[in-house]
Amino acid sequence: MQDSIERELQLEISVERLWELLTRAEHLGAWFGDAGAAVDLRPGGELVLRWHRYGVARGRVEKVEPRRTLSFRWAPFDDPEGDEPRPGNSTLVTFTLAPHEAGALLSVVETGFAELDCAPPQRQRNLEDNRRSWDVELGHLAAYASP
Repeated sequence: MQDSIERELQLEISVERLWELLTRAEHLGAWFGDAGAAVDLRPGGELVLRWHRYGVARGRVEKVEPRRTLSFRWAPFDDPEGDEPRPGNSTLVTFTLAPHEAGALLSVVETGFAELDCAPPQRQRNLEDNRRSWDVELGHLAAYASP
């Protein structure tokens, strides 16, 4: 089974502006979630994303390198029953930012699907659902970031 999802997005904004869109709750809750977000931007800090249709996904910030890297562990699948995100019940998302020609390049990698504590068919569904969701959410980010 494939263990990761990888996406890249080129934006005509500065790396500094992209960092704001990824890390400030008022922006994250507008393009990623559609019903708000909360971010405690430090390793160990809580990340909360809300959608009107899908409910709430909770995560835990793993790594913060301003204007370069943000990673968090989350469980946006079946209800994790309030468990703390950890290997086995969640995946790890890493955003990497870099300058690129007329703006910024965002790399998104989500890993840990093969380690999820669920039946193999559910692991595959989680992977496929998140693969489609990243395409949608990154489209929302591109639209949100455009002038």
